[in-house]
Amino acid sequence: MNREQKRMMQRQGQGTPDAPASNRRAQAATAQRRQPKQRAGIRQFFREVREEMRQVSWPTRPELINYTGITLFVLLLMIGLIYGLNIGFGHFVVYLYQK
Repeated sequence: MNREQKRMMQRQGQGTPDAPASNRRAQAATAQRRQPKQRAGIRQFFREVREEMRQVSWPTRPELINYTGITLFVLLLMIGLIYGLNIGFGHFVVYLYQK
């Protein structure tokens, strides 16, 4: 369970998933009495973005070059396939109307 899901559960008054049912009921009762929730500030947003970006598993340079090559190869293959089908169907339609 990630941080966002935990926050959502707390906002809904459910607490954590491993909390006893009595605690969840008590939290639900206090959640109803709370004031409307405030949004996080811009500093907190960027701080959390930076923390999340540190957790990203970035590819190495050889992996990036390999993935880019594979992507370009598949892209060119699909372009050729669609172009060939377009030409083939175009000739077929012209053939049908010439009869």
